Amino acid sequence: MAALRAGLLGIGMMGRHHARLLRDIDGMELVAVADPGGDPHRVATGLALVDDVHALIKQRIDVAVVAVPTRFHAEAAMALAEAGVHTLVEKPIADDSISGRQVSETFREKGLVGAVGHVERFNPALQQLRQRLEAGEAGAVYQIATRRQSTFPGRIGDVGVAKDLGTHDVDLTAWVSRSTYQSVSAQTAFKSGRSFEDMIAITGRLANGTVTNHLINWLSPMKERTTVVTGERGTFIADTATADLTFHANGTAALEWESVSTFRGVSEGDVTRFAFPKKEPLRSELEAFRDAVQGKPSELSTMDEAVHTLQVVEASLRSAADGGALVVIEAVGA
Repeated sequence: MAALRAGLLGIGMMGRHHARLLRDIDGMELVAVADPGGDPHRVATGLALVDDVHALIKQRIDVAVVAVPTRFHAEAAMALAEAGVHTLVEKPIADDSISGRQVSETFREKGLVGAVGHVERFNPALQQLRQRLEAGEAGAVYQIATRRQSTFPGRIGDVGVAKDLGTHDVDLTAWVSRSTYQSVSAQTAFKSGRSFEDMIAITGRLANGTVTNHLINWLSPMKERTTVVTGERGTFIADTATADLTFHANGTAALEWESVSTFRGVSEGDVTRFAFPKKEPLRSELEAFRDAVQGKPSELSTMDEAVHTLQVVEASLRSAADGGALVVIEAVGA
C-alpha cells in the first residue's frame, strides 16, 4: 500500500513535534508544510513550504494535521473536509462547540476520518489505567479527580486554561470511564491580567454516576499532571508527566489499634507500581490516525466526542460566570 501523503498546517511548538514524527512513521509521508509565518526553525527542509491551507491542499495530500491556534481550527478543518482530506485537528476541535459540531457533521457527511488530538488517550499510564478499570481491578468507580497545573505558556493567546488544558482532563475522564458528563459546577480566577481565565476548578457528575473533580491552572511554579481514580477496591494514581501508574489497594488485615479499628472505612493495603512499555503518546496518536484512515479501529477522539468535551468546558465557564451554579450538559447528539 502506498504511503499516505501528509500535510501539516502550523509549525509552532506542537506543529514541530508533529513534523518530526510524520517524517518517521511508516505508512505516511510528510510532503508539505503550511505556515504564514514561514519556517524559522527549519522544520520544512526538503519539503514544499506554502502559506495557507488552500495551498497545502494543492499539494495533493491524502491526510492533514491541523496545529494552528484554536481560533483557526474550524475554518481550516472545513476547507480540508471540502477537499476530501482526512484530518486530525489539535484540541480543542474549534473555538466553540457550535462550530465544532458543524465541522463534525461535515466530516461525517463526506465519509472522511475526522479526529481530534486529545493525546492523553495515548499516554501509557492512562491506557494501562483504562484496561485495569475495565478488568474490574478497582471494582465500582466512585470518583475521578485530576490535577493539571503549571506555569503560563507564552504561546497561548486566544483561549483560557479551560479550553487549552481543561479539555485534556474532561476528555481523558470520559474516555477512561467510558461515560459522558451529566452536569458540572465551576469556579474561575483571572490573575494574569488577561481576558481569559488562568485557573478553573470543576466539579461534575458523569452519566454513569461517577463524581469528578478537575483542578487546572497556569499559576503554579511546578508542573503537575495527575489522575486519581477511587473505587471500591482501592485507588489508582496515574502521573501522565512520567507515565507512571500506581495502585493503592484497600487493606484486608485486621486492625488491632482500637481507636482506628472503630472507624468504618477502608484501611491501607498493598501498594503496587506497575511496569509497562512507555511509547511516546503523540507517535501513538499519529499511528492511530494512519490506522483509522486505512479502515482499522483506533482509540482516537472522534469529532463528536471532542464536541462533547468542548460542551462540558463551555458549561463549566457558564457555571463560573453564574457563581458556580449547576449546569446540565446537553445530551450527546442533541
